[in-house]
Amino acid sequence: MNDLTTVAEVGGALAAIGGAAYARHAHPAAYWSTIGLPVSVARLLASYSSTMDACGLTVEPSRWRALALKATTRREIRPVPPRRGLIRPTSTGLRIRLRLAPGQEPADVAASAERLRHAWGVHAVYVRDIKPGVVELRLVGFNVLRNVRMPRRARGGFLRVPVALREDATAFLRDYRAVPHELVLGATLSGKSMYLRNLLTGLAAQPVVLVGIDCKRGVELAPFAPRLSALATDPTQAAELLPVLVKEMEDRYDLIKARQGIAPGAPEELITSDIWGLPEHERPAPIVLFIDEVAELFLVATRKEEERRDEMVTQLIRLAQLGRAAGIYLEVCGQRFGAELGKGATMLRAQLTGRVCHRVNDEASAKMALGDIAPESVYAACAIAAELPGLAVMGDTSGGWSRIRTPYLSLADAAAKCRERAHLTPHVPALSTFRPYVPPVPLDAPGPVTVALPVAE
Repeated sequence: MNDLTTVAEVGGALAAIGGAAYARHAHPAAYWSTIGLPVSVARLLASYSSTMDACGLTVEPSRWRALALKATTRREIRPVPPRRGLIRPTSTGLRIRLRLAPGQEPADVAASAERLRHAWGVHAVYVRDIKPGVVELRLVGFNVLRNVRMPRRARGGFLRVPVALREDATAFLRDYRAVPHELVLGATLSGKSMYLRNLLTGLAAQPVVLVGIDCKRGVELAPFAPRLSALATDPTQAAELLPVLVKEMEDRYDLIKARQGIAPGAPEELITSDIWGLPEHERPAPIVLFIDEVAELFLVATRKEEERRDEMVTQLIRLAQLGRAAGIYLEVCGQRFGAELGKGATMLRAQLTGRVCHRVNDEASAKMALGDIAPESVYAACAIAAELPGLAVMGDTSGGWSRIRTPYLSLADAAAKCRERAHLTPHVPALSTFRPYVPPVPLDAPGPVTVALPVAE
């Protein structure tokens, strides 16, 4: 009997250990909620002071505090760590606010993030500046980019689309008002098309004019035709569409100037320099131009095509330089983009504030996307494995960057969402001739009401 009890106890312990190991690998979110979270909290509470001291994040106590300790206790006066706030658990980690001591700065805490990660047994530690003297530590318990689940509170807004998940478990919002133009690079099967699908379906639910240029005969953007106001499927059609967009931009500037020509005694809040200052009933709908495989617009074989290329590039540069105030935004996608494409390529890239680089085939492509704004992110982009499609490095002109990954969205689901929201397509008379043809949805043929029976002989 005693032997059976011992075997049961040992077997139960081994089964629990094996189950925990399997859950940690196969279901990391469940493992974190049940085991990882309590263990990490216990480690943090037990070793907070010693860990901060080992990381060099402690300071000498104030004179009054030292005198009080001497008067009330006989303990040794030790350095004081940053004051810790409440520990707030999340579905992916922990959040803690620290009040820095005089003489400390957020960079000091950020430099020790890797040490804190190992000390507290979590996947990663990120530091965010909240206000002067206060930082927030975001502890992530597991690799959230392995199986992407967008946060429930990831709600966007007008021209703000939650399109991917950051490595710190927060949503990456593509905000066109803050970052008007963006460059998206990625090799074949890198997840660039998935990023485009999530972005298109997010914008399809808003009163936004969606325009596409897809020189691969429309294989990428044609499934979203019910929601597109215009679509060009080859360089010839693109050469006809771009001048129309430039003319639309000029007409919007005329509308803004007409609004500025009001009486001299009008209040300042009625004077505007972009469409967002116009009254709502006068404001035209914003336009988002998606360009897939932008290199196809630059490639030429004859002198006549070279002249057409120069015209299109000039029009793209004008849209990138002047389109923001007119409510026209660019989303430029391609496998490679740089000076070797020809005249105007570098100038166009300089106008694209946002940068998203998926897996690329060479380091030069990553440098083209990120090297001029965040050089240290180039190595992170080159390290993206082919087994993780959708993983990308996002950077902007502020120098900041982070890893992101888009959730999976099938082409059929994306096309169905665009078809359901076709009624939200704003009417732009200038783009009517470029509206793609949408075939009617075939209806299933009804079966016969009665079954024919053979005639008896």
